[in-house]
Amino acid sequence: MRRGIAATALVASLALAATACGGSDSGSGKSDGPVTITWWDTSNATNEAPTYKALVKEFEAANKGIKVNYVNVPFDQAQNKFDTAAGSKGAPDVLRSEVGWTPAFAKKGYFLPLDGTEALADQGKFQPNLVKQAQYEGKTYGVPLVTDTLALVYNKALFKQAGITDAPKTWDELKADAAKVKDKAKVDGYWGSTQAYYAQTFLYGEGTDTVDASAKKITVNSDPAKKAYGTWLSLFSGKGLHKADTTADAYAHIQDAFVNGKVAAIIQGPWEITNFYKGSAFKDKSNLGIATVPAGSSGKAGAPTGGHNLSVYAGSDSAHQKAALKFVNFMTSAKSQTEIALKNSTLPTRDDAYTAEVKADPGIAGFQTVLPAAQPRPALPEYSSLWGPLDTELPKIAGGKESLDKGLSNAELAIAKLVPDFSK
Repeated sequence: MRRGIAATALVASLALAATACGGSDSGSGKSDGPVTITWWDTSNATNEAPTYKALVKEFEAANKGIKVNYVNVPFDQAQNKFDTAAGSKGAPDVLRSEVGWTPAFAKKGYFLPLDGTEALADQGKFQPNLVKQAQYEGKTYGVPLVTDTLALVYNKALFKQAGITDAPKTWDELKADAAKVKDKAKVDGYWGSTQAYYAQTFLYGEGTDTVDASAKKITVNSDPAKKAYGTWLSLFSGKGLHKADTTADAYAHIQDAFVNGKVAAIIQGPWEITNFYKGSAFKDKSNLGIATVPAGSSGKAGAPTGGHNLSVYAGSDSAHQKAALKFVNFMTSAKSQTEIALKNSTLPTRDDAYTAEVKADPGIAGFQTVLPAAQPRPALPEYSSLWGPLDTELPKIAGGKESLDKGLSNAELAIAKLVPDFSK
C-alpha cells in the first residue's frame, strides 16, 4: 500500500501494452507447447522485484510445461490498470493484489474463488486473520504473500542522546520526547505524514474509522474522528515536531530525513526496511527501533493491516487457471516466503516462514512484534477508495489552507458519493 514504488512510467506503459492481455493472449490452452501465464507483480522494481524474478525462474525450472511472463507494474497504477484490463477480458492470469483491492475485484467477478484449489492447499499454515482479509462474502479470492502494518520507527542513538529509554506509548509522550530530542540532539524528534493511510492510526486510537461498515454509517466527521484528526494535526507544530510537508515529494522527503539521522522518528511500514539499512543512520541495523504506534485517548493503539495477496484472474481459460494456481502455490510456499523475507526484508504471512534466520533481521523481528495490534480492514468493496477524499483534504488542513471542520465536512460529502447507501 502506501508504498514508495519507483518505476518509469514510459517503460511500464510499453511493457503493459505488450503484455496486458495475459489471460487472452496466452492462447486457448490447446497448444502442444508450454502454457504461458502472465503475472503482474506490483512490488518495488528496485528492491523487491529481483527476488521475485529469481523465484519465477525456479518455478519454471521445476515446471517445464509452464512459462511465466513476468511484468512489474508500478503499485500506484496497478489497481486501475487491472480494472480496465479485466473489464475488457485481457487481464493477467495472476495479480499481486493489495489486500484492500480484494472485495472490489471479487464483487466484479474478476478474481477466481480459490477455496479447495491447489493455490490454497496450505491454507492452515497461513495466519487466519490474513486469510480472512482475502475473503469476500464467504469465499477466498487471494493467497497471502506478504503482510505489513505501520509502526513507530525510531533512531535508537538519537533517543539515547536525548535520554529516552523507551519508545513513547501515547501521542502526548511522543510530543514530550520530540522536544527532548530537539534539545539534546538538535534535530526534530518526529515528522508526520499528511497521507490518509498514515492518519488512519489516529482514528483507531479513538476507536473509530472513516466508516462503520456494519452500521452502514459514515463516521469520518464524527466527534471521535474530529478528536483523532485534531491529535494528528497537533503533531505538525511544536518543539521538535516537523511542520507538514504538503508537496508531491513529501513521502521521499520524510524517508530521506529519517534514514540519514535528520529526524528521530516517523510512522512507516516494513516495505521500507531495506531502504532504512541503506541510510547513514542505520549502517548498524541494530540502531533501528520499532514500536507499536502510540495510543490515542481511548487507550487503543493500532494501524491498518496491509500487504499483498496473489489472486487469479477469473477470465482466463481452464489451462491457464490451472497453471496459475500451481504458480500461486509455489510463490506462497514456506520456502518461497522464507527466501522473499531474507532478500527483501518483508514479512511472511505463514508462521513456518519465520525461521531463526529470518527473525535475525531486526527489522522483520521488530515489525513482527507490532502485527498483533494491526487492524484488518472491513470487507467493503469501496473501502480503499475512501482514502481518496482524505488524501485531497488532509494536506489542505495540515498546510493551513482550510480548517479541520471544513476539510472533514468536504471529505464526508465526497465519501457519501462513494457509498451512497450509507447514512451520515
